[in-house]
Amino acid sequence: MRDQFDIVIAGGGMIGSSLALALAPLGLQVAVVEAVSRGDSGQPSFDDRTTALSRSTQKMFEAMGLWDEVVAASTPITSIHVSDKGRFGFSHIDAAEQGVEALGYVVVNRVLGAVLQNALASAGNVTQICPARIEAVALADDRVVVQGQGGELELECQLLVAADGANSGVREHLGIGAQKTDYAQRAVIGNLLCERPLDGRAFERFTPQGPLAILPIAEGRAGFIWTVEADDAERVMTLDDASFIAELQNEFGWRLGALSRVGKRDCYPLILSKAVRLTAPRSVLVGNAAHGLHPVAAQGFNLGMRDVAALCDCIADAFAADVAADPGGIAVLERYAAWRRGDQQKLVHFTDNLVRLFASTQPGVGVLRNIGMLGFDLVPGVRSFFAKHTMGLTGELPRLSRGAPLR
Repeated sequence: MRDQFDIVIAGGGMIGSSLALALAPLGLQVAVVEAVSRGDSGQPSFDDRTTALSRSTQKMFEAMGLWDEVVAASTPITSIHVSDKGRFGFSHIDAAEQGVEALGYVVVNRVLGAVLQNALASAGNVTQICPARIEAVALADDRVVVQGQGGELELECQLLVAADGANSGVREHLGIGAQKTDYAQRAVIGNLLCERPLDGRAFERFTPQGPLAILPIAEGRAGFIWTVEADDAERVMTLDDASFIAELQNEFGWRLGALSRVGKRDCYPLILSKAVRLTAPRSVLVGNAAHGLHPVAAQGFNLGMRDVAALCDCIADAFAADVAADPGGIAVLERYAAWRRGDQQKLVHFTDNLVRLFASTQPGVGVLRNIGMLGFDLVPGVRSFFAKHTMGLTGELPRLSRGAPLR
């Protein structure tokens, strides 16, 4: 027997789960299909990586009634320090200067995942189908039929949402291609202890191999995202702890004193991906299925959350105008695609250009970078303009991104 839903979300990671919870107040019947068992250590969305939540993402979780739980397990970022190894230029952004208590918050993915899963368990109109994988998609004028588990799973809906990551299988089933650029880099992630407390400070340091971010996390520890060249990643990952810390210290410097007590390390390839379009009949892409960014500015998850907020707005407005509205109707899809195109393109270009600028070894580019960072600090209004973009507070913001409920 075919199960009927209004919306089926492919992917139950942080973006897919957030979308299901954001849609819940609309009273629609939503199914979340997730390939990895809950609690499985192989679930990449809920691992020990850290995520920096922007101001607009904070507002979303507030509107969804989840922020008290999220902030209890998060660490505020009160300032950001940006530097270029071996050069004199540096820049900084301060929360107090921007009139906010924090520029963002850092949370461990598995902790945020637990909050989302607990909320989903009590959402009466959300059905979780896990573990299960969508293996076929049939599009029709009035519905979408998805199948999985060798034909044992069959769901029918009005709207299918691909939230299954940068290597989205559903995107492929929909016939939507993606342009991919391999940066030939790997992100080595983990946490460690710093001799001097971070006190809410985050650091982004550009090195010859790539950016190195140090973020404040709970219990006085610091999370790191160290970008290394792909052909050097295996060597870095197999270093003993003392040698690893010594190399990391050399790249970062001594601004936080001696680094020590490094935890478990993981390594991920860094690839830019851009879907050639955001919709297919009765289907949309959100999160990394639509755009996979370099982590240099910690914008990937927050960009995906603005996808979620915009899609919810489009659906909510359709039902406000007509109680019998179609969440997969062409008007909803076209408005979503038009709304999200500019924000996504802006962030893709920004992160990609930033990586390439600081990786350049052309004569004179290093001097220009330093002049640019000094100007960033000295020219009135530049810091505020940049801070608003990184906090996700520019452009036409959906209701949830402004902290307003859908209804």
